[in-house]
Amino acid sequence: MNQKALHTLEYDKIIRTLTEFAYSRDAKERCQTLLPMTDLSAIHTAQQQTHDALMRLFKKGSLSFSGIHPVEASVKRLEIGGSLSILEFLQIGSLLEAAKRAKQFGRTDPNETDRDSLAPLFEIIEPLTPLNEEIKRCILSEDEISDDASSVLKSIRRSIGGMNERIRGQINKIMNQANSNGYLQDAVITTRNGRYCIPVKAEAKHQVPGMVHDQSRNGSTLFIEPSAVVNLNNELKDLFLKEEKEIEVILAAFVQTGQNGNCKSGAFCRIRACTQFVE
Repeated sequence: MNQKALHTLEYDKIIRTLTEFAYSRDAKERCQTLLPMTDLSAIHTAQQQTHDALMRLFKKGSLSFSGIHPVEASVKRLEIGGSLSILEFLQIGSLLEAAKRAKQFGRTDPNETDRDSLAPLFEIIEPLTPLNEEIKRCILSEDEISDDASSVLKSIRRSIGGMNERIRGQINKIMNQANSNGYLQDAVITTRNGRYCIPVKAEAKHQVPGMVHDQSRNGSTLFIEPSAVVNLNNELKDLFLKEEKEIEVILAAFVQTGQNGNCKSGAFCRIRACTQFVE
């Protein structure tokens, strides 16, 4: 392509304007690498698609692609047997929501017999509704999985809540006695390294049996895990490990929910197709 001609036509300004209308990072990158078409047949096809897109916009209004995130790396990792984080599944869910909107936008009146040039593009979109619904049901935010994501998770969290109450009840008894003897720096329950501790005056260290996990900056306070709750803290830690494993099981189940077809990871091949369309 003649660079002097592109400069004369102010092609760079056209590309910058086009890029501003792109929704996603990948789409913007594609816009920035576009060059004028030279194949007459391809030009006619593109012109027809542009005309049909404009007609659809006049008839139905604009189509929102908000919430689109780059998921190509996530899809590739899944296809080789990798796992994804909660955030990555949320981003896939957001993409599927955009695909759902596009699918609805692409539907035509059953009474219409004429198909425009964009119809085949809309037809390849598959919003993977079962997968998207599972993601929405199970993931509340990038930091939180719903208790109802599985019966096992609900049971584990119920056990965690009960264990927390048992430990706090036991520590409160210890603190009441230690506080009455003036051993405590503060009458508060704290945690260190995920284990419940109490703040004990350094000089009263031997009056409160237990394991020292930390100390204050000036050394006047020791954070001691009372011996009476060591086993309970161990059980609580085990419950948290079970919770993490169950969350991994839940996330892995999303892959099974969406898989079908002949592709090695069918659902995620179709996610890639959704990505290419909305961009």
